[in-house]
Amino acid sequence: MFVKTNGETYMANADPAVRTTAPVQAKPPRELIAASLRRERHRTGLSLTEVARRAGIAKSTLSQLESGTGNPSLETLWAICVALDAPFARLLDPPRPHVQVIRADEGPTVAAAQADYQVTLLAGCPPGARRDMFRILAEPGHARASEPHMPGVIEHVVISAGRALVGVAGEPVELGPGDYICYPGDVPHVFEALTPRTQAVLVSEHP
Repeated sequence: MFVKTNGETYMANADPAVRTTAPVQAKPPRELIAASLRRERHRTGLSLTEVARRAGIAKSTLSQLESGTGNPSLETLWAICVALDAPFARLLDPPRPHVQVIRADEGPTVAAAQADYQVTLLAGCPPGARRDMFRILAEPGHARASEPHMPGVIEHVVISAGRALVGVAGEPVELGPGDYICYPGDVPHVFEALTPRTQAVLVSEHP
């Protein structure tokens, strides 16, 4: 006989001191996996047909998984991750956007002793990372909407003139001269100038 206590199911034994936990069949989080598969395939720009071919599965199987109606097995998901060049954990624990804003008068600052000169650390470079630097000149009217870049990309922006909405799509932050922001570049992101001749420096950090 099975009894349920505090949400757990046990098998009742003749000896009340002995309880055996009944096995519980785990259910995969289909909606989460479906959203992650769609996101990762969109990131790579690959079609359903191509991902299915690389993973060695039927296109209909992949379509069902992306719609949340399929029943994914570990082996199938692992094969798809290899085809998408994505860590398996990303299907179950998608990256959470990390955004940091440092205003013009904030941040750890050190002054020089013999000159009117000070430096403020905005972001240290992780070991093994590569950074590309760009100067931006933007005008109001249309936001620059960027598709996700390769996994692990972080973008850093410092506004030098004007004002702009910058950051993760749907949650951009308004910045002014001297303000700094960093945000994940492997999710949709935007840069929208709010004033004429808005200027900024963009640093793209690659793992």
